[in-house]
Amino acid sequence: MSAWKGLEMIIADIINRFGLRRESCIEFGVEFGYSAVVFSNFFERVTGIDTFEGDIHTANKQEHFQQTQERLRPYGNIHLVKSDYRDWIVRDNQRYNLAHVDIVHNYKETFECGLWAARHSDCTIFHDTESFPEVRKAVKDIARATGQQLYNYPHHYGLGILADTKSIERHK
Repeated sequence: MSAWKGLEMIIADIINRFGLRRESCIEFGVEFGYSAVVFSNFFERVTGIDTFEGDIHTANKQEHFQQTQERLRPYGNIHLVKSDYRDWIVRDNQRYNLAHVDIVHNYKETFECGLWAARHSDCTIFHDTESFPEVRKAVKDIARATGQQLYNYPHHYGLGILADTKSIERHK
């Protein structure tokens, strides 16, 4: 069971609402791959970045890269990378259609990773905005720092959605 369960139902709506292209998605915080599989149904390429070692907010603290990679093998458009987000963001200058941030639920890490994601994607989503106040605060601060519009979907532990207002206006 995944804490992300139920959010798969709104991804198509997010893509349509914000007029997102379906070429590329980056995900920070893959864990066991539930959300990566959801994204693989909508995007040509999904890049999943994770340490695959858990964090203070996860039950599993054991390394699980190989198990997750094996579990996701049938989804050929998912590329997993065992990396800390900090190492990844210093070397990746690509632009993505969608970014998903679901890493350790602290302000500092969410803000740092999320700010990079918001600057490198057309739309950025953040899981756990309802269950972790620090995540919600970081997302609000990223919206202010980038001038992006913030939406909060309150179900399934909360999903913060940041989108570039120019993208929204283009598709109204």
